[in-house]
Amino acid sequence: MRKLLVFLKDYKKESIIAPLFKMLEALFDLLVPLVVASIINKGIKYGDKTYIYQMCGVLILLAVVGLVCALCAQYFAAKAAVGFAAKLRHALFTHIQSLSFTELDMQGTSALMNRMTSDVNQLQNGVNMALRLLLRSPFIVFGAMIMAFTVNVQAAFTFVVVIPVLFLIVFGIIYVTLPLYRKVQERLDQVLRRTRENLSGVRVIRAFHREDEEIESFCADNEALKKEQLFVGKISALMNPLTYVVINLGVIALLWNGGVKVSAGAMEQGDVVALLDYMSQILVELVKLANTIVLLTRALASGRRVAGVLEVESSMRFPNAAEPLSQVEEGEEIIGFSHVDLTYAGAGDKSLEDVTFSVKKGQTVGIIGGTGSGKTSLVHLIPRFYDATGGEVRIGGRDIRTYSKQQLCNMVGIVMQKAVLFRGTIRENLLWGKKDATEEELWKALTIAQAKEIVEGKADGLEEEIEQGGRNLSGGQRQRLAIARTLVGQHPILILDDSSSALDYATDARLRMAIADLDPKPTVLIVSQRAASILYADLIIVMDDGKIVGQGTHEQLLENCPVYREIYDSQFDHSRAGKGGV
Repeated sequence: MRKLLVFLKDYKKESIIAPLFKMLEALFDLLVPLVVASIINKGIKYGDKTYIYQMCGVLILLAVVGLVCALCAQYFAAKAAVGFAAKLRHALFTHIQSLSFTELDMQGTSALMNRMTSDVNQLQNGVNMALRLLLRSPFIVFGAMIMAFTVNVQAAFTFVVVIPVLFLIVFGIIYVTLPLYRKVQERLDQVLRRTRENLSGVRVIRAFHREDEEIESFCADNEALKKEQLFVGKISALMNPLTYVVINLGVIALLWNGGVKVSAGAMEQGDVVALLDYMSQILVELVKLANTIVLLTRALASGRRVAGVLEVESSMRFPNAAEPLSQVEEGEEIIGFSHVDLTYAGAGDKSLEDVTFSVKKGQTVGIIGGTGSGKTSLVHLIPRFYDATGGEVRIGGRDIRTYSKQQLCNMVGIVMQKAVLFRGTIRENLLWGKKDATEEELWKALTIAQAKEIVEGKADGLEEEIEQGGRNLSGGQRQRLAIARTLVGQHPILILDDSSSALDYATDARLRMAIADLDPKPTVLIVSQRAASILYADLIIVMDDGKIVGQGTHEQLLENCPVYREIYDSQFDHSRAGKGGV
């Protein structure tokens, strides 16, 4: 938590002023019972209306000044808390963006989103309440006890007995309930995780007719959460009745003792009222303090989770000053894999094993294999989304770890397996590929990606709004715009990771021919489960269970690679073998 306090450094003034104003407000609150006692003892007792009016004016003045102090304290506390949360959220988001795919996979999307939203909000509330009440409540409690001694020393000893008992009850219940609240939070995380999984996988659940099972599992988790919340709620509910019992016993003691002293003339009636007011203030502030401590405990737990994410370091290191890009001539190796292994963090088996191949500049390479054969894992090593756990991956004859991140981004353009578009206009999405792209470059990329007619068919053209995730587009339209976005960057290496699966064969063929006609021609790697998409590639790599089981041209693989022959025969009528192409 201490590491997070650095985000409050720009709000030192607010963090000091807010508690000070709260202390001033508390001081004025402590003066009110004395003024009320004075009204009773002097004004009402002797029927002095002028004095009563004067003291009522003092009460109004104290109320106004206290209100101003409270508003100032709230303003500065809120400013510090909101600013702290904004800076923390920004730092957290920036840090998450710096993590490699390995760390992102280990942390999980839902967990990171919870840290960015729920946990940061808990910290914001915790900072706000700490600045407002953490000093005020103890100040009121002990201040009320001290002020009670100024009223009547003997009667004030009731406070000396009541306050420790109240502290024991309040903090005893907190001590018991805090671990239980942590368990409740863990249960809540489980319910949220299951809810998110069900919502994101609702189509799969319905496709396999598993609604009843999922409802049953959710209800079981929800019921467990309810039971734990009820259990801790019952314990927490003891706080009010127990504290009120103690306070009422203290009130009875004050009234009894005060009544005897008033009858004996040793104490004024107003003093008894003042003592009762102080007792009420103590009760209210102790309950506030208890709630504040519970809130702060939750905030501390959230702080530990947020700090845990900030402490995660990326497993990848990029050189700050990398050597200039190597010039690769036509026909020379541009991509090379040498005995490459890949094991994902936390996985037992290798996802890639002893992968070796070489790609020359300008070649079109097809990568094919069954689901889970390692195709995507292989191409993700080229832009360095993951680091190989064994062997070497080269671009331009150099280990990719010698390039800076910007150099790799400039060299390698990749269209991911899932087409992701962001909320905004079509133009804004395309400019992700190149910030300063011209109108001509945008339309050229759209033409090559077979997406020109999509944009022309929209009323606003490039200014057409796209909803989050491209929900207002079909799957094929999303894929073509995602391809166009990458083509805008004009990268020398282009990776299409099964990015045309939603396109019909004719559109897919036109896309591949348009890419092949680019000048200068990029080195293209096409990952596909369609044999038609890679039929005329210069080199076809066949993957099976994380290993390369065949390399060569289409004709060579038909003769000497049983895995490729099986894929080809399962998809093709031999009469169609000559159609299509890159």
